[in-house]
Amino acid sequence: MPKIKTSRVTYPEGWELIEPTLRELDAKMREAENDPNDGKRKCEALWPIFRIAHQKSRYIYDLYYKRKEISKELYEFCLEQGYADANLIAKWKKPGYEMLCCLRCMQTRDHNFATTCVCRVPKHLREEQVIECVHCGCKGCASGD
Repeated sequence: MPKIKTSRVTYPEGWELIEPTLRELDAKMREAENDPNDGKRKCEALWPIFRIAHQKSRYIYDLYYKRKEISKELYEFCLEQGYADANLIAKWKKPGYEMLCCLRCMQTRDHNFATTCVCRVPKHLREEQVIECVHCGCKGCASGD
């Protein structure tokens, strides 16, 4: 969750360009957190929150690494303030993890037989064609898909 905006924080140059999108995503996050989870499994209630957190991190990552539209100072400010997940972005920079949905999907301690999540299996190697990750609802985040 991003820190509360105060007058003591000095925003880097270019903040006004990305602020509306980040505020919109924060509003969606608040809505997803307050959304009643009637009729959903316990894990399914968290899926929208994981998706919005992924979307915010991917937005910052794309602006800095792909499109090169924001400065390093603004990028680091966003990471420090909690607008993006620094650990997830660090994984996206490594080969084979470019499309990783969340960090829980690659942690072997959370899965049977000390392997990764089923969403990390490439589509052409799956026995079932339609799958959903139990942790975040991902339908497939293997880089070869």
